Formats: sequence, structure tokens, C-alpha cells
Amino acid sequence: TLLKLYIYGYLNRIQSSRRLEKEANRNVELMWLLERLTPDFKTIADFRKDNGKGIKNACRSFIDLCRKMNMFSEAVVAIDGSKFKAVNSKENNFTPQKLKFHIDRFEKHIEAYLTKLDQADEADPNSEGKTTIAQKITWMKQRLAELKSMEEKVQNHPDKQVSTIDPDSRLLKTKGMTRAVCYNVQSAVDTKHHLIIAHEVTNTNDRGQFTRVAELAQSALDRKDITVIADKGYYSRQDIKNAQDTGVTAFVPKGDTSGSEKNNIFNKSLFRYEHDKDTYICPAGNELQYRFESIEKGLPLKVYFNIAACKSCPIRSRCTRAKRDPRKMRRWVHEEEMEAMQQRLNAVPDTMLIRKQTVEHPFGTIKAWMGSTHFLTRRFKNVSTEMSLHVLAYNLKRVINVLGVKALTGAIQA
Repeated sequence: TLLKLYIYGYLNRIQSSRRLEKEANRNVELMWLLERLTPDFKTIADFRKDNGKGIKNACRSFIDLCRKMNMFSEAVVAIDGSKFKAVNSKENNFTPQKLKFHIDRFEKHIEAYLTKLDQADEADPNSEGKTTIAQKITWMKQRLAELKSMEEKVQNHPDKQVSTIDPDSRLLKTKGMTRAVCYNVQSAVDTKHHLIIAHEVTNTNDRGQFTRVAELAQSALDRKDITVIADKGYYSRQDIKNAQDTGVTAFVPKGDTSGSEKNNIFNKSLFRYEHDKDTYICPAGNELQYRFESIEKGLPLKVYFNIAACKSCPIRSRCTRAKRDPRKMRRWVHEEEMEAMQQRLNAVPDTMLIRKQTVEHPFGTIKAWMGSTHFLTRRFKNVSTEMSLHVLAYNLKRVINVLGVKALTGAIQA
């Protein structure tokens, strides 16, 4: 009964337990649905808090039903992350930079007030203003001690960040350079019907999440050979390879983060790789041979260079800023897989447009239902439960729009 109440609430933009309590007492539809039961807000809230596993299973079971109805026949999904505001505000989130700024500011204020106190003492030792200044100094010293204590906590935290209201939330980039204390909800969306087949609440950025979300999608679809599309924020060579090793066909564009063009030197893209000879051809037409293998940032890389050619090259100044060392090219040992993925992307230029049309739709709908607000709960466990209710309500309404009520109820009864 309480699950029905919550599904009705999330379908009709009523997520608060107190508002659901009111609706149960005055809404005719809910009176019929709950058989005239009128649970209070504490009972409603406790159900969501204590039955997270069951609610997630209900969300997963609905996807299983959709799979049995053959709604995921194409097995093509788009994944993306979207930031949802947490209960925690920016004022109650602390980072090393923020604490340094506040500590410096308070120390300057204390110094300024001490100067004022000395001046007041010289002018009139019995002045009443001295008491007020002394009280302000005492308060600021107390606040400074609190900030330094918080600074120690932040430095000892693995993420170098502390949120005091919702400890699991993090300060993340949302749009452009804007930052907010939020969660990053990862989702895998079916490109055919725009159903959310898998989701997970995280507090990190998208990079490094590709394999994890792809595996959730494989589990939901009950098959390994699926196609997964993502934007360049997910591009991580090792992460993509790990996903492809499980049977995934990946489509992730590579972003060019090189600063070569800004420094007025040749970009790596101008160096052509020759597969047959295992060499690079530089813009001057010289061959850069394979010399040795190195490990950088945990990745095994093959290093290519040509000392003799670089030494006498007429356009060396446009290739490297090093005075003696030659221009070196580094190639990951599994780079062929990334090149093959890029060829697939080039062959289907509309892939990124399909991704955007697919994965932005559910996020936009859910955020419109939520309104300009945040998650109502705190901590990973409760926020994940709340997100599962959002996803279940969205998927339910989406299937009704696609198939109709009769077809859905018929499948449930079957």
C-alpha cells in the first residue's frame, strides 16, 4: 500500500512525506488507491528509509518486465551523468581553498581589531568601546579555532572535502564553471524507447564510470553484446578497454586536451602512424621509430623518436620547445582499439546526436517533476532509494505513453 502511495506521489510530483499525508486525507484517487487508509508522514517517511532494497528491486523488476515485452530488442544504450542538488548547501561544504580564504580573512580582521583596541586604550583607558571590541575579538578567535579544526578534518579526508549536512555529497562542476554541492546520477537509457534501464548515484565526475554503468546495463538487459554511447567526458582509454573486454561495443569521442596549438607547436594529430612499420611520420616527413616502452599514469606506453632527424630538422622550432631532446610520440599499447572505435564513430556521424536526444530526455523530465529543488534525503543509501522512485515513476509513465495502459496491465497480469 505504501509503495502504491509513493509511486502515485512521484508520478504526480508529490515527493514529500508530509504532502503525501495531506493528499491521503483529501485526494479521492488516493482514498480509493489506499482503501481509505491514512498513514501519517512519519510512517510514510520510514517506509522509504527502511525499504530501500525492496524499492530498488521493484525498479529492477519493472525493467525485467519491459525486457520480457521485447522493448530492448536493439540493445543500444546511451549513458550520461547529471548533477542533482543535495540537501547540503555550499556554505556547509569546505575545501582547502575555501578554508584558507576564510582563515586568512579572520586573521586579518583580528589583527585590525587588535590595532583598534590599542588605539582605544591610548585614547581613553576606561572607554566602553573597548569592551565591544574585546568581545568581537573573542568571537573571531573562537571562529578561527573552529575553522582550523575543520581544516585539519579536510586535510585528513580522502577527497580533501567535507560536507557537514550530507557527508556523502560533493562540490562538483554543474554547467560551465558553476559549482554546486550535489550528487552525480549515472544512467543508461535505451535509445529506442528512452527508458532508464540502469542507474547509480555517485559523487564523482563522469570519467572512470563507463565500465561500471555499462556492466549495469548488461545486467539489466541480460546480455553482454550491447552498444554503449557516451560523450567525451567518459573518455578514459583503460576504462573503455575494460568495458569492451566484457563484450561492449563502445562509442566515445576523444576530446583534444593538448595545449600544443596554443604554444604554436605541431599537435599530435599531425603525426601519422604507420601500422605496417610501427612508426610515426612527422609533419616534416621523417620517420620516428619505436625505441622503448614506459609506464606513465599506470598505462604501458610505446615511445617513438628520431634523434638524427630532429637535430637537423628545419621546422624543429614548430615541433618542440626542448633545446636538445627530440620530439617524442607516446602510444598506448592497446591504441588500436581506440582507433577502431574512432573509425566506427566516423562511419556513423549522427551517433552523438542520438546520444543527446536519448539521455537528456529522462533527466529533463525528472528534473521538471522535481522542480527547482534538491533531493529530500541524505546519504548514499537514502538518496539512491529516492532516485529509484523517480526512475520507476518515469519508466512507468513512459511505458504507458508507448504501449498504453491495457498492454501494460496485461503484461503485468501475464
